[in-house]
Amino acid sequence: MKLDGRRARFEALAPVVIDAVRRYLARRTDPATADDVLSETLVICWRRLDEVPADYLPWAYGVARRCLANAERGRRRQARLVARIAVLDPPRGVLDGPVPPDGELAAALSRLRDEDAELLRLWAWEDLAPAQIALVLGISANAASIRLHRVKQRLREELGKSGPPGGHEQSREGRRP
Repeated sequence: MKLDGRRARFEALAPVVIDAVRRYLARRTDPATADDVLSETLVICWRRLDEVPADYLPWAYGVARRCLANAERGRRRQARLVARIAVLDPPRGVLDGPVPPDGELAAALSRLRDEDAELLRLWAWEDLAPAQIALVLGISANAASIRLHRVKQRLREELGKSGPPGGHEQSREGRRP
């Protein structure tokens, strides 16, 4: 692909990718990490522009997801190093700050496996269809549909553990006791 064609294609997809990936990352990490991951995602989109499929948004989500995983691994390595240093040279007078309260949904999501919570976020927050989720996660569309169905049920169960149902009792009709 000629440079002018590459540039035109990138300029066409970049604004959509920036908006979508920024929202995707804002729900998963802090603003500074989100900016770094977005930048890295755009660099990868430019370098691999010839490999970007026509339905590029799920592909970009997959790239951002892997870049975020790399950033989180780096953050964990840094935290382990800080912990080792703190043992050798403890900081003076560190106070713990208040922990913001989590809602029922956040608590229920935190009790799910990370992979399951991510699948739900892709479906609910990014408004992706199971076939698009499959592209992001690198699985088949059928597997994405099945996992989505199962994780929605697990989320319902987790939300049921949180307290009384919020409005309507769930129908038991058609279910075995």
